[in-house]
Amino acid sequence: MILHKVIVTALLLGASAFQFAATVPDEGMFPLSDLNRAGLKKAGLKISEKDIYNPGSIGLVDALVRVGGCSGSFVSGQGLIITNHHCAFSAVQLASTPQHNYLENGFVAHQQEQEIEAKGLTIRITDSYEDVSKEVLDGVKAISDPLQRIEAINQKRQELARKAEQADPTIKAEVSEMFIGKSYVLFKYKTIEDVRLVYVPKQNIGEFGFETDNWVWPRHTGDYSFLRAYVAKDGSSAAYSKDNVPYGPKKHLKVNPKGVEENDFVFILGYPGRTFRHRPAQYIDYQEKFLLPYTSELYDFENQRMEDAGKTDKAVELALATRIKRNANVLKNYRGKLKGLRNIDLVQTKRDEDAALAKFIDSRPDLKSAYGNLMTDIEKHYDRVFEDAPKELWMNNIYHGVKTFNIASYFQSFQDAIAQQASPKAQQALFDQNINKFNKGIHELFEAYHLGVDQQIARHLFAEGAKMQGANALKFLRDNVHAQSDTTGAWIAQLLATTRLNNEEAFRKITSSPASILAYKDELLDLHRAVAAEYATFSSEQKRREGMLNKLMGDYVAVREQFMDKNFVPDANSTLRLTFGNIKGYSPADATYMQPFTSVKGLLEKGNSGLPEFGYPHKIKEAWLAKDFGSYMKKDMNDVPVNILYNMDTTGGNSGSPIMNANGELIGVNFDRAYDATINDFAWNESYSRSIGVDIRFVLWVADKIDNAQFILKEMGVH
Repeated sequence: MILHKVIVTALLLGASAFQFAATVPDEGMFPLSDLNRAGLKKAGLKISEKDIYNPGSIGLVDALVRVGGCSGSFVSGQGLIITNHHCAFSAVQLASTPQHNYLENGFVAHQQEQEIEAKGLTIRITDSYEDVSKEVLDGVKAISDPLQRIEAINQKRQELARKAEQADPTIKAEVSEMFIGKSYVLFKYKTIEDVRLVYVPKQNIGEFGFETDNWVWPRHTGDYSFLRAYVAKDGSSAAYSKDNVPYGPKKHLKVNPKGVEENDFVFILGYPGRTFRHRPAQYIDYQEKFLLPYTSELYDFENQRMEDAGKTDKAVELALATRIKRNANVLKNYRGKLKGLRNIDLVQTKRDEDAALAKFIDSRPDLKSAYGNLMTDIEKHYDRVFEDAPKELWMNNIYHGVKTFNIASYFQSFQDAIAQQASPKAQQALFDQNINKFNKGIHELFEAYHLGVDQQIARHLFAEGAKMQGANALKFLRDNVHAQSDTTGAWIAQLLATTRLNNEEAFRKITSSPASILAYKDELLDLHRAVAAEYATFSSEQKRREGMLNKLMGDYVAVREQFMDKNFVPDANSTLRLTFGNIKGYSPADATYMQPFTSVKGLLEKGNSGLPEFGYPHKIKEAWLAKDFGSYMKKDMNDVPVNILYNMDTTGGNSGSPIMNANGELIGVNFDRAYDATINDFAWNESYSRSIGVDIRFVLWVADKIDNAQFILKEMGVH
């Protein structure tokens, strides 16, 4: 029996119980309201299931937070949060300068007044949920046009969220699609705007091994950070202010410094991003042929350009650090997915499953009447997707890669809004009302901007775009005389060089008044307007296809449930989930076995390689040689565990999720998967799906013996 499941908290403090499934899958996601069906006690849970989740009462779920796109958990009554180093990375980068390089040297605030703003980070706490599938879908039963259908669904989702926020202004609401085209849930969240950096380890601890070890086991990375949530004195959410006070959570996790052993039961709560396990063969084929290889190669190209730009300028290196890290994480993940898809030939497996499903539909008159054209319609849909996939990928990456286009888009939106006003007085009023917010947004865009990098990426993309033909031809390039020769790259680089939008100081002068904004024109803006027009046309077609797919996938899941004689549970969609399993190694290749723990001894051995990515603070070796491990750990320890491996089901967004033992105590923090497990988004398998966490014992030891941050241990109640 596979002792592993994933549970969605579909959730929480609401009076009703949202039911999805009747049977327990080998892997998948189901509501916490169905926690009693998961077999947690049989698997090894020692506390009551109600200690995790109990509607109307306080449980472990109340200690969980969403930190930006990651997860985290409260570990003290003073709003202290533990998450990953890479989850706080962008905030640390924004706080860093060449003179105060917190990214490289770490950050420790021994007093609360020394804590600094974690720019760009907010905290979300799940408050309650409500099934709104009927409200969303009733209004589209009579709509046959795919574009109208998806627009009606999205409008209803926004309307329901808006009504919830009007009824309770203290919450943020969001209607999440649990099954595409089939079920929808209204989630209500408490949001905390003031988040501060408390303790971040040095980069050669938090990123030990850097990209060489990313998505790799064995791992020796101290991927953790501590933040603190602050609110106004009345307890309400408020922007960063020195007058704010630490947030008092309903629940915080207890730390167990004694750790776990191989085969011990463990579980995770968190906010996993997206999985796609209920999709047909063609979806996987698209990933393998188009999305994964294109994106990984483009991001690799972008990173090479950004790394070159930062080699001779520390300020540039810091400014581009977050972009590089995000790209590197995605490209290695995508290459891992490609390797996994090819190794297990998932496309063929899915084709065989879909062929069997088609036969099942044909075998029953009632199903043939309802779904007789389903598989053919899915095939036709993806034929169109495949036909113009290169254009779609180009369009989806032009703004990601060329930041000047983001700036141009932002400027033109403001320019158009001012132009639409009926009088100069109205133009001035709109300007006055929005200029501060506008300038803040522009400043954020320029924080990670580098003209030389932008030019090189633009040359690459536009030269590629100029070659596309047929259904993939880009009209704005086809109609432009500059794009009809070998000089396409040089032409776009020159436009980026001559526009005044490539410099924040010059940009401020352009946006000093409504008149100056309206008067500004240049060739890059003209080009961007043409790009934006074609993007809008193509986006409309994509939206129409999304509407078609919404209906097809709703039917696909419904008939597959009948075929397999079980109720599925929804793919991950950034709502709160629980997964459980065991501390467990695995065999990724013939004649190999990967043990589930690494140690400081292994970290030092990697350091002996002399490679720069395996450098570490000398104090680590000193404390290890002295066997100075701390009184809070087991007395018979002769080493400090660093990372742990387990067979739980995680994906992007689970970064920072707390790993808990059978008693619900914190024993680690999830941060990665083994390379073979990057395929988890499409398929999970107990034999190779392994996730990686930092052992809480390493966190405590580094805080205590290396970074002189003993206050962290004291605040968490570790003695």
